[in-house]
Amino acid sequence: MATRADAIAKVREHFQSGQFLKELDRRVGYQTESLNADKADALRAYLVENLQPAFAELDFKTHLIESPTGRGPYLIADYQEDASRPTVLTYGHGDVVDGMVGEWRDGLNPWQTTVKGERVYGRGTADNKGQHSINMAALRAVKQARGGKLGFNAKFIIETGEEIGSPDLREVCEAHREELKADLFIASDGPRLSAERPTIFLGCRGGNRIHLDVNLREGGNHSGNWGGVLANPATILASAIASLVDGKGRMKLEILKPPPISNRVRAALADVEVKPTADEPALAEDWGEEGLTAAERLYAWNTLEVLAMSSGNIEKPANAIPGKANAVLQLRFVVGTRHLEVIDAVRDYLHNNGFPMVEVSGTQRFAASRTDMDSPWIDWAANSIRATTGKAPAVLPNFGGSLPNDVFSEGLGLPTIWVPHSYPGCSQHAPDEHILLPVTEEALTIMAGLFWDLGEAPRKS
Repeated sequence: MATRADAIAKVREHFQSGQFLKELDRRVGYQTESLNADKADALRAYLVENLQPAFAELDFKTHLIESPTGRGPYLIADYQEDASRPTVLTYGHGDVVDGMVGEWRDGLNPWQTTVKGERVYGRGTADNKGQHSINMAALRAVKQARGGKLGFNAKFIIETGEEIGSPDLREVCEAHREELKADLFIASDGPRLSAERPTIFLGCRGGNRIHLDVNLREGGNHSGNWGGVLANPATILASAIASLVDGKGRMKLEILKPPPISNRVRAALADVEVKPTADEPALAEDWGEEGLTAAERLYAWNTLEVLAMSSGNIEKPANAIPGKANAVLQLRFVVGTRHLEVIDAVRDYLHNNGFPMVEVSGTQRFAASRTDMDSPWIDWAANSIRATTGKAPAVLPNFGGSLPNDVFSEGLGLPTIWVPHSYPGCSQHAPDEHILLPVTEEALTIMAGLFWDLGEAPRKS
């Protein structure tokens, strides 16, 4: 009789034989840069030439869905075994950021995998081809161990526009709501808490970009002739920003802050340590909201960051008072923040407190979302990972960054469990993107264990 250990042994053998890395190398070879309009054929080919045959081998039925806005296509894969068994929906994205050819260490080619020590380099290895490849390989191992059966029903949606903000993912999922109907959402993206610790996160922080513009006059004016009688837009802008966030990153405006952290979230983060590796930046001393741990600041609180500032010519500064100054800020926020009110509130605050000349506008808003911390699926997933690895996984209420989780948690009404297979130092979105061999092998066993356990779940009434 097949056992959970058999499924884990099969996926481990798949990794150790080198077959997994061969599959990943083929996928990395597709230059699926969604920001590059010339790569539309590669986005489609990745789905048609690679993923559709791979899903067909697993007995999934697949079809492509065209983007309503003319962007990259979507792939839906569906495997139905028994209507009385649970159904899981899984997500991934086949697009990647710019390959940055010529910027990688030792002249590495981003469009092929290269193993150096414990690292496997290549664009998409961490984000996200490696991650959905792990989940597909784990499904195959469970199916083989169960003699051709999974023990549950499974659906995938793979998009090719995540790196440009998933512009029509919500519309596609809404249009195919019945086809994507499931009991649970399990997917993989983003990093673990650390390379050493398996992680679950239940959602993501949202983000609002806030543009501050001070446009007083065209061109610059000689600082000797006009200094002291002309307002300086850069000085005004710096002061306006300082009225919103202080020199230690602490937000001053209440509308920018979230509700108090719940006891349930505090308890989940109590054993979570944010500990950078040697390759990562050291944490700042005495930065951010007072009275919170580093984990609470990162995963349970909001932060207002200055992303960019500009005034005059920093490369060739003239002895002149500039006429304009501009800044882009970003509010990263958790569930419960009154984010729809932020732009108007910031504008009103600045205009009523000595900065009527600062123009305030907002762009690129994305939602925060989180599975209910009381969902029984959380303990189920954590117990499964503990059984496989012998480690207690970190359970984060949400990812520090952003993903289209709200499409699934709110749009489709599913409990969402994210099991990331990368780590914070993976260099995603930069040259030298990579995954770690030990983390990848452990991730394969984690997912085989999770999928095996899903097949052991009680039948639906």
